[in-house]
Amino acid sequence: MIKAVLFDFDGTLIDTNELIFKSYRTAFRKVLNREIDDEEILKLYGRPLRGSLMEYGEPGEMLYTVYREFNEAQHDLLAKPFEGVQEGLEEINKKGYKMGIVTSKRMPLVERGLELLGISAFFDVVITLEDTSKGKPDPEPLLLGCTKLSVLPEEAIYVGDSIFDMEAAKNADCKLCAVKYTLTDHKKILSYNPDFFVETIKELADYLEEVD
Repeated sequence: MIKAVLFDFDGTLIDTNELIFKSYRTAFRKVLNREIDDEEILKLYGRPLRGSLMEYGEPGEMLYTVYREFNEAQHDLLAKPFEGVQEGLEEINKKGYKMGIVTSKRMPLVERGLELLGISAFFDVVITLEDTSKGKPDPEPLLLGCTKLSVLPEEAIYVGDSIFDMEAAKNADCKLCAVKYTLTDHKKILSYNPDFFVETIKELADYLEEVD
């Protein structure tokens, strides 16, 4: 029985796709004087930012700094909600499910995003980059979210958009919901056999009523 719903944040609840792509492109252009293509960005998408950029060696720290400066300056201008988020969260809340966020994002920007969308009141717990020593796809962040919500992993469903979300849910033994508005190729998403594959968070709320 599902007792809790955990959500990724970027690309799942808040549409920061344009912001993230522009942040990567600005950083790579300024630091490495080259253009980064969509495929390379998607390989980085959904992972802890600093760790992924450190894979580029010595320029990694500067890439991280430039990315953050641009991202934070442009966040409130470019971030926006996905369709059906507010309605879906309201319905899931009314049905009595515990809700939380598990993200690789830093808490200050999560708080800004929650305020921008006006949805902070829905969540009983928010797990961010600062809360665990390991990030997705390691299960540690999801397991911490389950512990704080006092549910077993198998009693929780994780909603996400990236392959790292898929892997984290599987590694934590949580149920998995993938969103169809993901930028990730749907064939890759389906290879993880998500329990639900939804057009909107509102659609997930309807499915949860059916399974319970």
